[in-house]
Amino acid sequence: MGVMRRMCAGDRALGRPGRGARAAALPHPPEPRPRARAKILGTIIRRAVRPAHITVRPDSPARWRTMSTPTPTPTSTPDPLDRARLCAELRRMGVREGSALIVHASLSAFGPVLGGADTVVGALLDCLSPAGTLVVPTFTPEVSDPHPRAAEPTSDKVAAARDGIPLFHDALPTSMGAVPTAVLAHPDRLRSSHPQASVAAVGPAARSVTGRQPLAYALGTGSPFEALHDLDADILLLGVGHNRNSFLHHAESRVPHHRRKLRRFPHLTDGQRVWVEARDVGDDNGTHFPRVGQEFAATGQVRTHTIGRAECRLMNSRALTRFATRLLGELLAP
Repeated sequence: MGVMRRMCAGDRALGRPGRGARAAALPHPPEPRPRARAKILGTIIRRAVRPAHITVRPDSPARWRTMSTPTPTPTSTPDPLDRARLCAELRRMGVREGSALIVHASLSAFGPVLGGADTVVGALLDCLSPAGTLVVPTFTPEVSDPHPRAAEPTSDKVAAARDGIPLFHDALPTSMGAVPTAVLAHPDRLRSSHPQASVAAVGPAARSVTGRQPLAYALGTGSPFEALHDLDADILLLGVGHNRNSFLHHAESRVPHHRRKLRRFPHLTDGQRVWVEARDVGDDNGTHFPRVGQEFAATGQVRTHTIGRAECRLMNSRALTRFATRLLGELLAP
């Protein structure tokens, strides 16, 4: 206040009006000229169209927070994949000509694909060449008892539900996605006969892969997965993770203390439809398989490559089986 009084006194000493006098002398600001008015209006408009920059003062006066509204950027859509480009990307990734290859795939993960799943299957076969063999899981988990806990004798409702479950047959559709469905439509494919865990194959090794499959431990000894292991096959994950890698079930079947489940499905035995129970490796449901895949990748034995929008992984079945059997043995030890 002392400083303010001195300043006012100085104004009077110099003959200048004080603040109160100046305010009284200019009760209203002067009207701007037309050119100045247009300049002011232009400044207001330019400020109005700038990106919003808002400063928010929180309750605490010690801190300030600034929030900027970002200018939206258009998202780019990748060019659709065609058969030739997809085959070239698979070769760049390391898919071996003439090899046996089991594929787990999500078609939607790629983004646009000209020709859809048929293009993916065609590119895989082109990349493998006629000397190679393509294998896909064609599982049918819906061929199972809808009331596995129901005791005998059953009610009419339970009996009717069980009668509605189809018997497995060679042309039964799979619920594994568009790519396995496209392989099933291939004129030269063969399919194994397990009611719930079949595979389909195209190529010179198709018969040896699909020729036998036990009802119990369908992915273990004597299964198509053991045949693929013996063929030194590769495993290709296209846009899916290790939670979809069925070869890890084969690896777990080699672990003494593996998890267990009971499959129950209708089966044609001696011309009669009967319900069969078969023991098998239990489901993982994301418990250990993602960790096994991550630690296996850390050993440098997984090739990764992005095709379209899909993150893809390629690995050798024998190498994965050795690693996964050891690690799952540790994780499942009593």
